[in-house]
Parts: sequence; structure tokens; C-alpha cells
Amino acid sequence: MSSNQVLTKKDVYEASWRWMQVGIGTFNYETQLALTNQYALRKALRKIYPNDEDYKAVMHNHGKYFNTQPYLSSVVMGAALGMEEQLGVEGMEAIQNFKVGLMGPLAGIGDTLFWIVLPAIFTPIEAAMAYDGNLVGVIITLVKAIIVGALRWHFFYWGYKAGTAAILNLRDQLQTLTDCASILGLTVVGALIPSLVSVVCPLQFTTATGGVIAIQTYLDMIMPKLLAVVITGTCYFLLGKKKIKMTTLVFGVLIFSVIASALGILG
Repeated sequence: MSSNQVLTKKDVYEASWRWMQVGIGTFNYETQLALTNQYALRKALRKIYPNDEDYKAVMHNHGKYFNTQPYLSSVVMGAALGMEEQLGVEGMEAIQNFKVGLMGPLAGIGDTLFWIVLPAIFTPIEAAMAYDGNLVGVIITLVKAIIVGALRWHFFYWGYKAGTAAILNLRDQLQTLTDCASILGLTVVGALIPSLVSVVCPLQFTTATGGVIAIQTYLDMIMPKLLAVVITGTCYFLLGKKKIKMTTLVFGVLIFSVIASALGILG
């Protein structure tokens, strides 16, 4: 059993860099991200296990099925590397069970945070600025990418130093962060509806006395941008509750817009 620390900070960050180099590039349907896991840990594991048979055994163990959110997976692998250093070959089953136990929870949290929440918060802002020709939108995109990249770079070492107990605590903390960020994302999307969704009703009626009744005027009296809110809410309802595919919804909105415009109902 290995009980002494043999890896340096450089070794751990090299493993992190090797993971970032490949990422999901080795994804396959049999073992998912296991090949990248092996590639990232190979040099560090060789330093921990100079014995050929031990090294082959642990490499084979890390070649078993593994799949979770790519950014947060580096935290799990960092913690697993620390466990390898302390438990040795006798801990292979515990290490694999640890990885498998976190795959599901961190996948749900990571996918929500990095693939849904962050884009929901920043993409509308960036798109709105780009639409207006504002260079700040591009700068925000670059800064966001740099920050996320820096976090990914550090996640591996953080997992290595924090150990398994902290990783389990992180799962609960990230869930709270994800919930808060989801609320913020919905707020941002809601606030951008008036500026990004432009829908008016051009219908007008002439009364017997010669007066003109403009439907849009009365809609604005009820709530400004009411039609934009209704259409956006309908799209969210169809996506979330009715499970309509995004492509189907996009074409449906286009067809509805053309027909409504041709009939003079919406503009």
C-alpha cells in the first residue's frame, strides 16, 4: 500500500492539462470517457506504481466505464488520484465505486450549470450587445471562456488536495449554486424579452363615429410587450411541458409568423 505522497503539484497539474487536451475526444459508447481518464492519469499513476503489474492493474481499473460532466469530472479524477496515492492497489474497488457514485449527481449538476444556466445568463446579453454592434459582447464571451478554462485547470488539483469528503460536500454546495444560478438565468431571460422579442398587433377598427381603435394600444395599456411575453411563455411551455423538439418549435414559429404577418394579425 502507498501511504506517502509521491506526486508533486506539477504532476497533478500535468494530469489536469492532459485531461483538458483530450476532453471528450475519446468518447465511445462502451466506456464513454474512460480512455481520456486513462490518458490523463497515466504519467501520475506510473510515478505512484513503479511496479509493472500494479501499474497495469490500476490502469485497467481506470479503463472501466466512466462518464460525467466533462468539467466536473476533473474534480473526481483529482480526488481519485489522491486516493490512489494513499490506498494503493488494494483500494481499486473503493476508487471505482467512488467514481461511479459521483457520476450521476455531478453530471446533472454540471450539465445544468455549464450547459444551461451559464448560457442562459450570458448568451442573451452577449447576443443583444452583438446585435447592437457593441464590442463588449465579444469581450464578455472571451472573459467567460477564460474564467471557465481557469476553473477547469484548477479543478483537478482542487480535487486532489480536497479528498473524497470535500468532493461529497461539493455536490451539495454545487446544487445550491445551481439553484441560485437557475433563478438568475430565468430573471435575465425574462428581462431581455422586451428588447429581443418584437411583436405587435397592427389590427385597427374604425367606429361608426369615425374613431379608430388600435388593438396594440389597448394591449399596451394592459401590459407593455404583452404579446412578446405570451409568445415567449408559449414557447417555454411547449419545450418544457409538451416536450416539443427545438427544431420543430423553430420551424413552427417561422410558419406561424409568416401566416400571421400575411393576414395582418401580427407584425
